[in-house]
Amino acid sequence: MNTIEDKLKAFQRLLDVMDELRLKCPWDKKQTFESLRANTIEETYELCDAIMKKDMKEIRKELGDVLLHIVFYSKIASETEEFDIADVCNSLCDKLIFRHPHVFGEGAAKTAGEVEQTWEQIKRKEKDGNKMVLSGVPDALPALIKAYRIQDKARNVGFDWHEKEQVWDKVKEELNELQEEVSNQDAEKMEEEFGDLMFSMINAARLYKINPENALEKCNQKFIRRFNYVEQKSIENGIDLKDMSLEQMDHYWNEAKAKEHKA
Repeated sequence: MNTIEDKLKAFQRLLDVMDELRLKCPWDKKQTFESLRANTIEETYELCDAIMKKDMKEIRKELGDVLLHIVFYSKIASETEEFDIADVCNSLCDKLIFRHPHVFGEGAAKTAGEVEQTWEQIKRKEKDGNKMVLSGVPDALPALIKAYRIQDKARNVGFDWHEKEQVWDKVKEELNELQEEVSNQDAEKMEEEFGDLMFSMINAARLYKINPENALEKCNQKFIRRFNYVEQKSIENGIDLKDMSLEQMDHYWNEAKAKEHKA
């Protein structure tokens, strides 16, 4: 692995390359915070995709792309003397030190759970910190991840079930309410109750230490694999997929499922 000197040299090289690009490349010269934003989101999703696939080569590549954007934004800001990459690094270090008094101060925490119990209280004590418990949840987060973060932040200040098993009563309650509105064919109420059911299921995932985003993505990938198998079989048999009967599709679906279980 690289030494600390190697790492510092590599980071300096990245900063030098960024300076040259911003100075000499027509495309890089015209970029702004706003123009880069969409690309930043895309790069973050590509990193998440590589992580889900456990592809270390791609993770390294995508981490580089995300790091590029951090350096790029910092370079743009430095040109108007708002901040630079040193300010970004120092503010991050200050935050990490403040939030870890059990490492850098006189606080005590021997387990991850003990750290989490005081995390929100520490964050709210920060200068310019969030005044409300949920104000730190970004509006732009995807709804599933946002629900998890909302619940987790509420838990950190004691708003949670006494026993995790109690959440299943809530799940059943929300399912019954959804089924009632489905029977009534009230579209607006159906949507509302479906949201409540999803929120309660995400709550259950949190309580049982399941990451709902990862769980759903694994389910997505499983469906894609099995559906692709069904489609491949339709091609091999010279049948258009839309002309296959549901029974035929189910046969190949179960065949794909059996192969996965055997593997």
